[in-house]
Amino acid sequence: MNFFNRLFGEASKKTPETEKRTLLNLRIGDFVAYDLVDYEVTSKIHYNDSGYTWTVYQLFSGGKTLWLSVELDDELETGIYQTIRIPDLEPGAKKVTYESQTYYLEEQGQAYVKAEGRSKSVHGKNVYYYDYTDESGKQFLSVEVWGGDVEVSRGFEIEEYEMNILAGS
Repeated sequence: MNFFNRLFGEASKKTPETEKRTLLNLRIGDFVAYDLVDYEVTSKIHYNDSGYTWTVYQLFSGGKTLWLSVELDDELETGIYQTIRIPDLEPGAKKVTYESQTYYLEEQGQAYVKAEGRSKSVHGKNVYYYDYTDESGKQFLSVEVWGGDVEVSRGFEIEEYEMNILAGS
């Protein structure tokens, strides 16, 4: 038994290392700094549309909620979204106008969802999704239909370097 083991006993044993966090393996309770604000990861939703997968994290700070979408499709694609309301929106319409901006249907499908954290109520459900893009390709609308509920978010692409991650566990 060496000197430190005798002096500190169990406390000197090596503690397991925390897994290095990336945008692909965030966990509930981690923190993400974006645009000079620290957000806590409060939900994680993993979507699977016949093997095509992506993950969305709910980020919360001081009453403000953002959604971080992360997808590995040849390269890492990330986006920040905020929930909006579009009255009388018809999911699947070929084009949608919001605040004088026109968005065009780019992709649609149905995904099986695994969820944890605040969104665990949707775990095991299927969602219909409709993704829209503006003419510039820089602004996006995400429309999801959960049973009879329609949720809409507006977002834009960001780069991985714009986020700093601090493991919460």
